[in-house]
Amino acid sequence: MISGSEIEKLNNSFEGTSPARIMKWATDTYGEDAVLSTGFGASGIVLMHQLSLVKPGATAFYLDTDLLFGETYDLIDRIRERMDIRLLRVRTNVSLEEQAREHGEKLWESRPDLCCHIRKVLPLQNFLKDKKAWFTGIRRDQSPTRKNTPVLQWDENLEVIKVSPLATWTEDEVWSYIRINELPYNELHDKGYPSIGCWPCTRAVKEGEDLRAGRWSDISKTECGIHSR
Repeated sequence: MISGSEIEKLNNSFEGTSPARIMKWATDTYGEDAVLSTGFGASGIVLMHQLSLVKPGATAFYLDTDLLFGETYDLIDRIRERMDIRLLRVRTNVSLEEQAREHGEKLWESRPDLCCHIRKVLPLQNFLKDKKAWFTGIRRDQSPTRKNTPVLQWDENLEVIKVSPLATWTEDEVWSYIRINELPYNELHDKGYPSIGCWPCTRAVKEGEDLRAGRWSDISKTECGIHSR
C-alpha cells in the first residue's frame, strides 16, 4: 500500500501534468492491475484513447446495469472497432426481474441508492478486489461534489489507488481532444446530455445547470455510490 506522504508528493508532481504521464506512471507501477472504468461519457472516451496509446491492450471495463441507453450500447461497438483496449463488461448476477420480485418494481424510483448498490457498487467491488489501481474520468468542474478531486487518492472502501488523470481538465479541453482526434462519442451529448447514466435516472440538462444536474434530478441523490468515500 502506498503511503499518504507518497500520494501527496505524487499529487504535487502530477498537478497540471498530462493524463498520459499519469497513466504511464500507474501502468508502469501496477502493470495489469491498473484498470480503467468508464461510463462512456466524454471523459471516459478521452481516457480510453489515452490508455490505448500508453499501454495498448490494457483493460477498461464498464458497469452494465441492464438499464443503459441504446445510444450507449451502440457506442460500445464503435469503441471496440477504434481503440486498442480490452473492454470488459461487468454486471450484477441479479436480473431486473429478480430485483423487482425482491424489492418491488422500479427500484430506481423507490430506493435509488439500493438500485445503484445492487447494479453498480457491488459489481465494482467484486471486480476490483484483486486490482491495485483504478482509473476514473472524474473532473473537478463536473459538479460541486467533485471540485476537490485529487489526481491520486487511496480508496479505503475498495482498497485501491484511485487515479483521476483528468481531474484538472475542463469540459472544453475534453471536447477539444475528442474533436482533434476524431473520436466516437455518445450521440446523446448532442441532445443536451453532458452526463449519461441509466435511462430511467438521466435527463437532459437545462441552461445554466451544472454538468451532472440531469442525474437523479428529482431527488437529492448526486452520486451512484461508486465514488463515495
